[in-house]
Amino acid sequence: MSKIANTNLEINKNIKARWSPRSFAEKTPSKDSLHRMLEAASWAASSYNEQPWRFILGIKGEGDSYDKVFESLNEFNQAWAKNAPVLIIIAAKDKFSHNDSENKHAMYDCGAAMANFSLQAVEEDIYIHQMAGFSPDKAKELLDIPEGYRAITVAAIGYEGNPDQLPDNYKKSELADRERKSLDEISFIGNWGNVY
Repeated sequence: MSKIANTNLEINKNIKARWSPRSFAEKTPSKDSLHRMLEAASWAASSYNEQPWRFILGIKGEGDSYDKVFESLNEFNQAWAKNAPVLIIIAAKDKFSHNDSENKHAMYDCGAAMANFSLQAVEEDIYIHQMAGFSPDKAKELLDIPEGYRAITVAAIGYEGNPDQLPDNYKKSELADRERKSLDEISFIGNWGNVY
């Protein structure tokens, strides 16, 4: 199913093609594809080049990490994420290595890494759905995330599936057109509210 963004201006093709499906095919992305996505993530910019991101992959049918990541999800996300062949936890390192001070930019930097990860995924014809609906504490406990790191999001990864596999209340958003706020709402010059 194609959900290419209908943008007002021409932009990068992978940005236009990136979206967050809830329906996934059973096919598991190759190890090579996953490694390329992780490599792309590793080249994101970060404050002091700290690279605070850490990824824990759970691949369905390979060990128990998939089940542990899945168990950390809330009920709403479990209802559809069970079809994704790969689930990952993204964790952030709380402190800078060079001076042990709090890294207030760690989550921002992890977001940049996931943006790179997602755009490389599109290049591989793979899709990502990132989720805030999970228990960081449960993830930390189940996956032995050490002190000094915190789980910040979960992502479902795979090839697009058939929306008919979803319950009706999820299928509606799966089939809906993609929308974004206008540039007038999000970009200002000089002072807040002065449209750029």
